[in-house]
Amino acid sequence: MTFAWPWMFLLLPLPWLVWKFMPPAAPGAALHLPQPVSLPHGARYRGVRGWRFAIASLAWLLLVCAAARPQQPAPPQALTHTGRALMLAVDCSGSMAIEDMRFGDQAVSRFAAVKAIAQRFIRKRSGDDVGLILFGTHAYLLTPMTFDIDAVAKQMAGAAIGLAGRETAIGDAIVLAVKHLTALPARARVLVLLTDGVNTAGSVEPLDAAKLAKAAGVRIYTIGVGADAQSINVFGMQLPAQDNELDVQVLTRIADMTGGRFFRAADGDQLSDAYHTVDALEPLAAGHSLLRPDHEWYPWPLGLALLLGCTLLPWRVLLPRRAVVA
Repeated sequence: MTFAWPWMFLLLPLPWLVWKFMPPAAPGAALHLPQPVSLPHGARYRGVRGWRFAIASLAWLLLVCAAARPQQPAPPQALTHTGRALMLAVDCSGSMAIEDMRFGDQAVSRFAAVKAIAQRFIRKRSGDDVGLILFGTHAYLLTPMTFDIDAVAKQMAGAAIGLAGRETAIGDAIVLAVKHLTALPARARVLVLLTDGVNTAGSVEPLDAAKLAKAAGVRIYTIGVGADAQSINVFGMQLPAQDNELDVQVLTRIADMTGGRFFRAADGDQLSDAYHTVDALEPLAAGHSLLRPDHEWYPWPLGLALLLGCTLLPWRVLLPRRAVVA
């Protein structure tokens, strides 16, 4: 048994110090009787005062023990991890609402396709340190780097188009990802960037951000989402594709500069293949570590102290007896 905060035991003499150095209370008005009255039960009252003092002292001791956080180390648990830190940066700008992605015979929006496949990809990252960034006009860290892949997948499921603005800040998303990836111990640092357009917002150019990522040892895999055809078949008519302005050249250069790779995802199958390829390209640097969780025991002395404190309450005053009428 150990104590997480043993310095809390310095508070033990606090009640005695308060009693010793606090000025005494002003005496109240005395009751003068016409003749002396003896109090035959004085010894009994002194005994009651004694056991109340003992209970109060024991309750204070238990409170201090609870504040010191008694702990008992549990048996060590082995954790297996890949040693890979992987950040997803997902474009949620307004153009991601265009429905030019296909799952089989069904047409879905670009963002719906990204969400569905990204959730499956995240849930397979057992042992990886995974994070999630959403970017539009601004870039926001939705989930910091964590081994809790279920939490990351749920955050991805709750994301929505326009949550970070309607424009596209690719450079800011890369800088934000690099900041959080480099804060981790040196190991494989990977950024998977998904977007369907060009950089139209933000304070950092994408290629400048790629240089920063290269210096930090972060590999960037870029995935261009959206139909690559110049026209879309609508009720048998060929219409121009909406907002098909994917900057393939810049996304390719970002990937090449950082040692990654560019993928084109014109439909759901290609997007899924891109995720599988990233998984195959990234080596699994398997590692093991021991987790020693501590079992907290403070609720027991705290609960016992509260029970003892209840015995010191003036129950006769709080719950007076009802007069019996004859």
